Amino acid sequence: MNGRISRAFTMAATAALFLFSSGATVQAASPQVITIGTLYSGSGSFAASSQPEYSGLKFWVSQVNQSSGVFVKAYGKKVHVKLVSYDDQSDPTTAATLYMQLVTQDKVNILVSDFGSVLTSVAVPIAQEHKTLLFDQTGSGTALFSSSNPYIVDTSIPTSGAWPTPLAQFLIAHHVNRIAIIYAENDFTEAQAATLVRLLKAAHITPIADKPVPTATNDYTVLIHNTVAEHPQAVVELGYDANDISFFHNLAATGSHFPMLFTIYPGLETSLLEKTVGLTHLQYTYTYASPPLLQYNRVNFGLGITNFLKRYTAQTHQVANFQTVAGYNTGLVIQKTLSIAPSLSQLDLRHAAAKISGHLSTLAGTFKISADGAQLGEQMDLAQFLPVHGKTQLTVVYPTAHAAAKAVFPAP
Repeated sequence: MNGRISRAFTMAATAALFLFSSGATVQAASPQVITIGTLYSGSGSFAASSQPEYSGLKFWVSQVNQSSGVFVKAYGKKVHVKLVSYDDQSDPTTAATLYMQLVTQDKVNILVSDFGSVLTSVAVPIAQEHKTLLFDQTGSGTALFSSSNPYIVDTSIPTSGAWPTPLAQFLIAHHVNRIAIIYAENDFTEAQAATLVRLLKAAHITPIADKPVPTATNDYTVLIHNTVAEHPQAVVELGYDANDISFFHNLAATGSHFPMLFTIYPGLETSLLEKTVGLTHLQYTYTYASPPLLQYNRVNFGLGITNFLKRYTAQTHQVANFQTVAGYNTGLVIQKTLSIAPSLSQLDLRHAAAKISGHLSTLAGTFKISADGAQLGEQMDLAQFLPVHGKTQLTVVYPTAHAAAKAVFPAP
């Protein structure tokens, strides 16, 4: 009996050696599901942004599972996707604990961060320490990316330091010299303020105000009065959605008016700002233009924006915004990465993401990342709320090549 076992073992070892030496591959045993671990904010200051993004990711999961899952090259077949998710309540400390749980206890195949730079920032060191690739949905602060960290891929949004470029170009082209900047103190908006100041100074324009405020600021009344006293031609308020909403409410309460006002979130969460602020107070405001306002239908992977909006609304009975597009797009990047990665090794996944960089066109634009994983391909244009046929409508106004209407400056 022992002799038979020995001969069988020798034959198996010889066969394995032959396969290895001849270059033949042995297909890895496939799991029943690919697990994707993520967080969302069910409450707190980031909930209004996090939940649409999470909904977009869940929509992608439902779409691929309806067609037997995602194709995983490592297994040579389609595998269903399972989403493992926890509520971080918009709290970075809670988020850090839950990211650790996803990596060390749930041992998910794919790790995806929650919305924005604040909640992504605590995931970055955890992912790097545990050599786990982090698919970063909308964390765009420049401090998140480093040449020493290969374990991050920015899927759906350009790094925030690049966002203000069209705004700066517009201000310079329109000879706007008296500019006041108010920004929240976090990676996301600090990077934008720094870029804007740098580009303006390069054009010999020094802002008349460059004022940081805590991210939790919800009363801008004193700042607005002080800014009015400076007689600016343009005011740039950089914050999250709660900051923008508070700023607009305080602006209306004080009866103040500026020749030009720019804020971030009317372009990212248009429905929310229209509901909480009102179109009357948004009229002539400038903001970033992003999908779905920017309509990318000529895609080579996934749904184009028109079909996405139609299917998403039919399935969820919700209105999609940029965060929703970002969540769905994150799924597309993961799907394409799995389809070419030779294994589920985290660095193999990272190399696969680099391989598709510059070649993947989706409803969010062109997926293109730098060597440190930052997003380079997707763009932010400049839009303005303008009266169109008796209704106030968000319209792309800059750059000229993309504009659907001419900007109105100064605001009446």
